[in-house]
Amino acid sequence: MNDCIFCKIIAGEIPSKKVYEDDLIFAFHDINPQTDVHILLVPKTHIASADGVNEDNSAAVARIFEVIPRLADALRVSDNYRIISNCGESVGQTVRHLHFHLLSGAAVSKDRLV
Repeated sequence: MNDCIFCKIIAGEIPSKKVYEDDLIFAFHDINPQTDVHILLVPKTHIASADGVNEDNSAAVARIFEVIPRLADALRVSDNYRIISNCGESVGQTVRHLHFHLLSGAAVSKDRLV
């Protein structure tokens, strides 16, 4: 998608602080972190939100959930982190490209959502 900021990050058109990449997914530090650790994990294929996941693209979502524990371990937060994905603007999805927030640190509490 030409106007999608995450597609541009994946393509290297916009710089990012990459933490992981393979053939299906891309992970990078959030430019406006809400916690000490705030990583975004996105499928390389443009999927607008969780509503767009189907049998043709679900392998990327599965890969994200395979990589999350490895990233959490590498970031030394494997015993204390949260995964969030918003679906729709009214609940906080500001970029219409499916993404998962990996959050950990002092600002994460059981009562606070990103």
